[in-house]
Amino acid sequence: MQLQPTMSIFYKTGYRLLTVVGTFTMLLTFSACDDEFLNTEPLGSISSQATWADGPLSEAFVFNVYSYLGRGGFDEQMLASLTDEALFTHPGRGIDIFNEGNEAPDNIAWTSGTYSYGNMYSAIRQANIVLQELPNSTFDNDELRDRLMGEAYFLRAYYYHQLARFYGGVPLISTPYGLNEDYSVARSTWAETVDFILSDLEQAISLLQGKPEARGRASVLAAQALKARVLLYAASDLHDASKLQAASSTMAGYGNIDLVAYTSGSQADRWTAARNAAKVVMDASSGYQLDLTEPAAPEQGTMNHISIAMAGGSAAPGVDALGAQELIFERSVAGTYNETRYMMYNGPNGYHNWAGNTPIGALVDDYEMMDGTSFSWDDEEVAANPYDNRDPRFYAHILYDGAEWKPRPDDVVARDPYGEIQTGAYDSGQDNDSGETIYIPGLDTRESSVEDWNGTRTHYYTRKFGDPDPAIVDNTSNFNTTPWPFIRYTEMVLNYIEASLELGDEAEATAWLNRIRFRAGMPAVTDTGDDLMDRYRNERRIELSYEEHRYHDVRRWLIAEETQGEPLGGVDVTADLLPGQSPNEPYFYDPETYEYTYEPVIVPEESRMWNDKMFFRPISRGEINRNELLVQNPGY
Repeated sequence: MQLQPTMSIFYKTGYRLLTVVGTFTMLLTFSACDDEFLNTEPLGSISSQATWADGPLSEAFVFNVYSYLGRGGFDEQMLASLTDEALFTHPGRGIDIFNEGNEAPDNIAWTSGTYSYGNMYSAIRQANIVLQELPNSTFDNDELRDRLMGEAYFLRAYYYHQLARFYGGVPLISTPYGLNEDYSVARSTWAETVDFILSDLEQAISLLQGKPEARGRASVLAAQALKARVLLYAASDLHDASKLQAASSTMAGYGNIDLVAYTSGSQADRWTAARNAAKVVMDASSGYQLDLTEPAAPEQGTMNHISIAMAGGSAAPGVDALGAQELIFERSVAGTYNETRYMMYNGPNGYHNWAGNTPIGALVDDYEMMDGTSFSWDDEEVAANPYDNRDPRFYAHILYDGAEWKPRPDDVVARDPYGEIQTGAYDSGQDNDSGETIYIPGLDTRESSVEDWNGTRTHYYTRKFGDPDPAIVDNTSNFNTTPWPFIRYTEMVLNYIEASLELGDEAEATAWLNRIRFRAGMPAVTDTGDDLMDRYRNERRIELSYEEHRYHDVRRWLIAEETQGEPLGGVDVTADLLPGQSPNEPYFYDPETYEYTYEPVIVPEESRMWNDKMFFRPISRGEINRNELLVQNPGY
């Protein structure tokens, strides 16, 4: 059995740690349950022969293949900050290289390990070892062997799909290369890559039928759902050569367009396949609260979406553990090994958090008003109270000035005993020597008395995925148990809606779109034609925000130039004392005492631009040098 030279993998989803150091260091103490992976303890080096002669050891090897899923999307830097969802607060992390259009083969921007070219091939190699060795394994448990084979096929398909949606067609390697073999393999076409992934998923579906299921592990439904996603991408305009080339001179001049798009076949047939695959998943499950025939009450709509984001991972009052019904494939976190630091990475600095991936105005402004009309700063009444009467998901996803959050840490609570977000400047009731009003900066600003270097630049914070349990203050000593939703049920419904619209079935699309809106407490839509497609796209944007879909969606729809090149927006909030009023000490949001002014502003931290090469990521110079048969992506 060939193994990578030296590699340590940390994947905490109930089992501890797998290490490969020439031989396979195994973890062997098993304690399985429906909700967790195996808990294990290191015993020492295990030979290849012993691994494949023992069912639990083989299972532990497969768990190592899962490790390349990492934290899912809970990295400190998030894919949201490479889109019109968020701004990464801290410079010098390589995100600006991408957003300012400067990425090149010898200047690779920040890339998560969950989709980076080299890391995905390391993961694929481990899956290939499993698929090579398990058919010849000697342990006496055919059901376990089939299950592990099915999981390995699913994981290989998942990692290839990650490569495909960032890079296009890639070299398809189905055997584990050794250390001294020729690694020169040409890229397969987009069509060949999609077919390979679908073939692996069919194998996974067959092998996983009737096998036990556990959260965080591959299942028949997860494989069917990944198939539906892959087919949606395959049907999209980005991967139809004629539409891609018509939209971009860079793509029109690319001599290997079959590496990134179909050059033959019917796009309508591909949309039909995508729609049918999504419906298979929809018929096999039910999601969460999608059977309503009228809008939920606004407060319930907000709680529905907090429950979905928590997916059973919170003990906060009012959070429904049944939100976990949304999850089809997840990154689980066992109660004994919590290491998701989402709110530490992203929460307000006034809670000793790091304000990492803060929402930008473009996202915040796309949440509709409660009556289903668009939000607009040009409406004076709306602009005077921009956070009133918004889509209930707004209050589940966004933290804004005056929003109720959680108790402050012990060293801050005296300055804010109310647990409200402070991203404005508040009239102190005093003037300086020149007669100008002195304003007190909010605790969650970059002028704060608490870790000002970690303050938001947009004056918003994300709430989605943040555990609302008041017992979790989210500072550096606390961790979240929120699962990462690799695939959830509502994505399948949205995929079905999109395919239905592309095929002209507006009635079916509208019926399902309204189910999603009713769960959120939003009114039904009655749009048709292009307006209905625009409404769907905005609904998908809001529903799946921060879930690593927006990056791909704007590319699939060939609208990335409209979203990536826009200036970064934020808001300035000022509170002036009303006549005869004295300032609140300590401050709290109080429209009876203060007049609040909200001014949309441009945040000058990144000069974002769009270049058509950015439809795909470049293959690094190092990879090109290692494999002379690789062809670079267009524009690089």
